[in-house]
Parts: sequence; structure tokens; C-alpha cells
Amino acid sequence: MNQTSHSNRIQKGILAIDQQMYNFIENEVLPKVGVDSDSYWSGFEKVVKEFTPRNKELLAIRDKMQSQIDQWHLDHPAKDGEIDYPTYKAFLKEIGYLLPEGEDFKVSTQNVDDEIAHIAGPQLVVPVRNARYALNATNARWGSLYDALYGTDVISDENGQEATGGYNPTRGAAVVAYAKNFLDDNFALASGSYSDATGFKVVDGNLEVTLGEGSTQLQDPAKFVGYVGEADSPTGILLKNNNLHVEIQIDGSHPVGKDDPANIKDVLLESAITAIQDCEDSIAAVDAEEKVEVYRNWFGLMNGNLQETFEKGGKTRTRKQNPDREYNTPDGGKLILPGRSLLLIRNVGHLMQNPAILVDLGDGPEEIFEGLMDGLITPLLSLNDIKGRNELSNSRTGSMYIVKPKMHGPEEVKMANDLFNASEDLLGLERNTIKIGIMDEERRMTVNLKEAIRQAKERVIFINTGFLDRTGDEMHTSMNAGAFVPKGEMKSQAWQPAYEQWNVDIGLETGLQGHAQIGKGMWAKPDEMKEMMDTKAAHPKAGANTAWVPSPTGATLHSMHYHQVNVADVQDSLKSRQRASLDNILTIPLAKDTNWTEEEKQQELENNAQGILGYVVRWVNQGVGCSKVPDINDVGLMEDRATLRISSQHITNWLHHNVVSEEQVMDAMKRMAKVVDEQNADDPDYQPMASDFEHSYAFKAACDLVFKGREQPSGYTEPLLHQARLDLKANV
Repeated sequence: MNQTSHSNRIQKGILAIDQQMYNFIENEVLPKVGVDSDSYWSGFEKVVKEFTPRNKELLAIRDKMQSQIDQWHLDHPAKDGEIDYPTYKAFLKEIGYLLPEGEDFKVSTQNVDDEIAHIAGPQLVVPVRNARYALNATNARWGSLYDALYGTDVISDENGQEATGGYNPTRGAAVVAYAKNFLDDNFALASGSYSDATGFKVVDGNLEVTLGEGSTQLQDPAKFVGYVGEADSPTGILLKNNNLHVEIQIDGSHPVGKDDPANIKDVLLESAITAIQDCEDSIAAVDAEEKVEVYRNWFGLMNGNLQETFEKGGKTRTRKQNPDREYNTPDGGKLILPGRSLLLIRNVGHLMQNPAILVDLGDGPEEIFEGLMDGLITPLLSLNDIKGRNELSNSRTGSMYIVKPKMHGPEEVKMANDLFNASEDLLGLERNTIKIGIMDEERRMTVNLKEAIRQAKERVIFINTGFLDRTGDEMHTSMNAGAFVPKGEMKSQAWQPAYEQWNVDIGLETGLQGHAQIGKGMWAKPDEMKEMMDTKAAHPKAGANTAWVPSPTGATLHSMHYHQVNVADVQDSLKSRQRASLDNILTIPLAKDTNWTEEEKQQELENNAQGILGYVVRWVNQGVGCSKVPDINDVGLMEDRATLRISSQHITNWLHHNVVSEEQVMDAMKRMAKVVDEQNADDPDYQPMASDFEHSYAFKAACDLVFKGREQPSGYTEPLLHQARLDLKANV
């Protein structure tokens, strides 16, 4: 291939590659994975040439359907919050939005790691651009139950149990009691309780637990699967329930263990079984510099050598990937368990373009579709793991797992599937080595989910309900239908529970059990762990074999729900139920009337505005794509672009239907900007908005998300956010 360099770009055929991106791929990646440069770039060019027009065509279909739906609602105005649903449904079929359903089928995905196919448990989603967070998530496969309980509100602060500056023995005792109750509930002894245990040993392959003068065994001896140390004085006892492991750690010299009758120092839970390393909604990566950071971290994870050095507590610490864990089995053999979460990577969807590579198809250079770039580069970065070359492996079956977000129906899944075919061919991989996770987070995806899965039936390993993005698309799709209910009422509307059930129903109908995850969305309040423990068992009870949590601590706590609930049994029981109602899914969450008081409207407006500004200011100014943003009541919520999409589209809707005025919205934005500035006053890197509204890129972007919300594709926030950050970077 002819190669020339201009304006800090390397020309490879129709590709003009940013020098930083080219140097990373050429010098750091290709030699290490053993791929020839010329063949890679020529193949890359060929795929981009083939798929770019197809990508544009699919986006044009989105726009055309949206304009048709917009016009239909203008021609068929709602009456008292109700539309003519039979006519509406017929119209959706007529324009190809609602497709006919084909014959029944079962997915046939092969070479799927057990973490996806057979183990139900929590899933982390983490911004891969942040190496420290990426490593934390990778290492969250095992978590300390004692730490998770002690450091959260699962243990109350009452009766002298408050979390003081130092160690509080009263709180510690409550933690130990909670943990031993968990063991009693899930690994019951034939007699007595773990709280009465004074020792453990392995005798003739069985676990023997000393209780006072006597001893007992497990009610179900098969739940004892291994130990660490010597049989007569083990330092670890490995138990297994519902395919999840628990290790009782024993150390009489430990500050906690020395005071325990059985010298138990901790109870270690298998926690984040899988983790999604995210290139999408939880990161800001608008150019080559930032995309290289993303790719370099994933490359490190896929080679088992990512490290991060940082300061904490006045000390320099280095974090790296945990090794696997080794145990003695009861019959005298060895058991190796993974020390790390199985990693998936979420690529970017079909919409966004990125200046890291420019493409010239004859009409002049344009930015590459970022999803094409991700689909060709992230598998290249994964080659050493796919081929089993690393000491610290990710997939033990030679697969790679890509989560593909924000697709609108079967044709878009087909394009992703075909792109992965092309990527496999480019890299010399067997067909369906690259697996796909389908995010069910757009309305057109939901109503055509069975046909979407059909398009990737040999590749699919995941469907997941993303309630937040799904709500944003619900609002944007039906923007002209009328004013929506307040944001807090959205989950109680008819469409939402039907959507959540439908996802499980379709997943089970198409045979995902044993091949793929059926997932549920994020717990958004990382500091409210007691509430999570009280409510999030609903996800495994609904038949989901994974659900998202906001932190490693959250994963450890949520893992207890999968000991309580055998998801495989739940799924078996659900297969015979009637499928959720499509008519309910299509019911638009319109307000029956809009007679809210001025105070109610103002409260809704300020809550939305504060959330928008609190997120956007960090995204644009600091490049932080996911963070704990205090809400209007100072409750920390995990925010990413999905929550932003809801809040901005909600204000846009109320503005469009004259529930609130432009003046009210702008006044709320300015007042909430001051609140957000105050909430971030302790951050030395924070750039205030209220001191200069006119020149604040973040404030202008936040306002544009609302005032230009109707014209944003599908209500997505990325185009405005990316442009604001690029503008800021160009002018700093």
C-alpha cells in the first residue's frame, strides 16, 4: 500500500490515520500479536469501504422512521393522554418499524465460557479508559464480605455500631454475625450454627466442623469442594452453591481471626463473575488521544500485563491483575479457579464517528464510524488471549465477547454480525470466535427482539435490558404524542414491566439458557447498599442470570442474591408462562392530564437540570464519562450518558408541549449550575459554570441537550457532548 504522512496523519489507501493511533497499532500492537502491517491495513480499508455506506443507510432509516412517527402523532393527536393504538400499531407495521415474527428457533452459540453460559452472578460495567477502575473491576471476581458489610449501610449505625474513624469492635461483631447467618442459610451444618464453630478440618475428604465438645458436617456434603493448607489445619475452606464459590478464610494471627472462636478472619465471596470494560456510555473518548488510552488499557488486559501505579494514603501503590486461585480438592487433587472476572468489552454503537481515522470514499475525507473502528481494532487487541498465549487468560474457550449497544432492530444486528465476520476474516479467526452481546435498550429493538437475536443466533451470548437508555428512546420516539409523566413515575407505566418481562420471555424462547446471559440494568445508588440488598433480589427472581452493579463492593453484596435464588430453576419455571404483552410495550407513557402545580413542575425541572449539569460539566471539562453525581438532595447517583439522555429528553418534551417555558428552563439551568458548582467546590480540577455562562462549554452543551433535544438523533447525547469536548480541547 502507498503510505504518505500529512498533518500528523499516515495515509493508508483511503484511510488517513492519526499519528498517535497509527503508532500505537503499528509499533505496540501488530508486532506483539504477530499480524502483518500491510495485510492488516489493506484489510481494514476494504472493510471500511464496504461497511461505511451500509452504516449510513441504516442511520438514514432511523431518521426516516422517526420523521414518519413524528408526523403520525401530529395527524392523530392524543385525547386525554390516549392514542388510537390499533391504528398506531398498524402504522408501525406499515413503515417496517414493527416486523413480522418468523418461525421458532434456538440459538446455537458454541465455545462460551462458563461465566456466561452456566454461572449466574453480578456484572460490573467500568470505564476502560481509566486503568485503575478497569483493574479494580477485573479483580472483583473475589470480594471480602466482611469489608463489604463493614463499609456500607447494610450494617446499621445504631446501638453503638457506627462506622467510626478506627475499627469499631461492636460494628465488627455485627458484620461477623451477618456473615455467619449467610453461611447458615446457604451452607447449613447438619447441627448447630457457624456462630458456634470453633474449628475446621478435612477428614477422609469431608469437612468436619468442631462445635464445642463435638463436631458436625454440612447438611449437603457436596457443597464442600476444596481447601487451602493442611487437611488438619486448613487456612481456607472452599464451598459451592448455585455454581458460586465462597471461601472461609482462617488465620488465628489476624486481628479479626484471633478473636473468632474458629479463627475465621473473613468470608470471601465469588462476586463479579463478569465485567464489561466499556468503550461507550461510561467514558469520554472523542479523538485519537483518548481512543488510544481506551485501546491500550484493553490491550493490557488482554495480555495480562496491565498495571497502574497511584498514590493512596500517602503511599505509592501498584495495581495489576490477580492470579488464579489454587485449592486442594477433597479427593486429593488440585482445583484452579479464575482469579479475575471474565471480561467483555462494550464497543460503540452505529451512530458516532471519530476523527482518529479519516475515510475518503470519493467525496472528501470524513470521520470513520467509531463502531467500525472498534469492531476491527478491539479483536486485534484480543488476539493473544483468543489464541491462549497468556499466562493470565481471560477466555478459556478461545472466544472474545463484544457488547454492542444502541442497535435499532434486526437489520442493525445483521450489520454488526457481518462486521464481526469481516473482522474474523481479517484476523484469520474461525467463524463466531467473536461473540455478541445485544443491548435491548431501543424501542425498535425491543419490539423485534426475537428477529434481532435470529440475526446473531450463532454468536449471541447476552441480551440485557438497559432501562435508562430505553426510557430515553421511549420519550424521543413519541415526542410528538404528548407530555410524558414525571420521570419518577416512568417505571410504574405499563410499558416498563412488560418490556422487562418480554426480554426474559424472548431470551428463554430462543434458547439462551446455557448459551448466554439474560441481564438486567444498573443499581444507580452506590451508597445505598441496604436498599439494594432489600430490592435487587428481584433481578434473579425475574429470571435474569446477571445484573449490573456500580462497584466491586456492590458485586460482593449482590452475589448473595444468587445464593438465595437458583436462576436456572427460575428460568425453567418461566418457560411455560405467557409472553408479556406487546400492546403494553407499545403503550406510550403519556400523562393523562398536565394539571401539575407550579411547584411540582419546578421541582421536576430542577431535578432534571441539576442531574444534566452535574454530569455534563465533568464529561466536557474533565473527560469523565461516568461518576457519582450528587442529585438535588445530595444523594450520590451513578450517572452516565443513559441517565443524561432521560433527563434532557424529559425537559425537551415538557418544553415542546408547553408544560414549562423556555424562560423557566433557562432560569432553572442557571440556578442549578450554581448548585452544581457548590457541590464540586472541593474538586481542585473543577471549572465552575456560573461565573461565566457565556463561555462555559459545559453549560452551553447542557442547554443545547435540552433546547435542541428534538433534533438529536434518537435523543442521543453523544453528538453534542463530543463536539463540546472537541471545541474545549481545541481552545485550551
